[in-house]
Amino acid sequence: MTTPRRIGFIGTGLMGAPMAGRLAEAGHRVSAWNRTSDKAERLAPLGVSIEKTPQAAVAQCEIVIVMLSSGPVCDALLLENSLLDAMARESTLIVMSSIPVETAQRQADEAARRGIRYLDAPVSGGEQGAIDGTLAIMAGGDAAHFDAVAPVLRVLGRPTHIGPAGSGELAKLANQMIVANTIATVAEAILLAERGGADPKRMLEALQGGFADSTVLRLHGQRMVAENFTPGGPAKWQLKDTQTAMALARTLELSLPVSSLVDSLFEELVESGGGDLDHSALIQQLRRHNSRHHEEQQNA
Repeated sequence: MTTPRRIGFIGTGLMGAPMAGRLAEAGHRVSAWNRTSDKAERLAPLGVSIEKTPQAAVAQCEIVIVMLSSGPVCDALLLENSLLDAMARESTLIVMSSIPVETAQRQADEAARRGIRYLDAPVSGGEQGAIDGTLAIMAGGDAAHFDAVAPVLRVLGRPTHIGPAGSGELAKLANQMIVANTIATVAEAILLAERGGADPKRMLEALQGGFADSTVLRLHGQRMVAENFTPGGPAKWQLKDTQTAMALARTLELSLPVSSLVDSLFEELVESGGGDLDHSALIQQLRRHNSRHHEEQQNA
């Protein structure tokens, strides 16, 4: 077991709750806060101390983990509501949210001004990965600061140091591009199998172990076939990440035509009311595209 640490955990939603629970079960002293208090209260039986304010949750903590929904939400809490000022000097702030690269870099500078160590360490693996402690953790920041908290991060999954502040978020954007694009391709493959007369479920089984195999194929492919879109990763958060990636690509003068198209498909899905569905629900948007195409062909 790792040496017990005092950890403040901010944000106990779909991903944050099981992450905070695992840390407490590993023997760490965890205090937590969430804007919707009942989402934090369910952690009390695991030994997590539930605080009424975020400042109380981070006071005297060696490590503070933030797992909030977006860059603006993180900035509002850390900077506008002065959570950084409530943290102890020489403590470590680990922002595990998916936020823009430049936001992470700015937060790192603000933390350094207060004598606080900073890591951006977004994750991939969804709710199940958070429950199982198998998350891919992509960390940016000082290597020595990463090494100091790596045993804690290993409770949550497989941490990898990428480079300086912002590098973790850059890796997460790459991850999200691959996930989004693969979801779109798997969805199209299922539609092709259905239209051509093959059993899509058996097709997915047949592809496992080949070059087309992937976690997305196995997990999200099954979700698509079963039409089970209970969110493990909501489409609206997938869109947030693809939009962030596209914005960064523009500043780097990169043309990413495949990712740009997939981004527009997720935008359509969210605009059509599917934002709270799992991101595998993209197949529904592709079905709508094909229905419109069929109607146009019939009316031509």
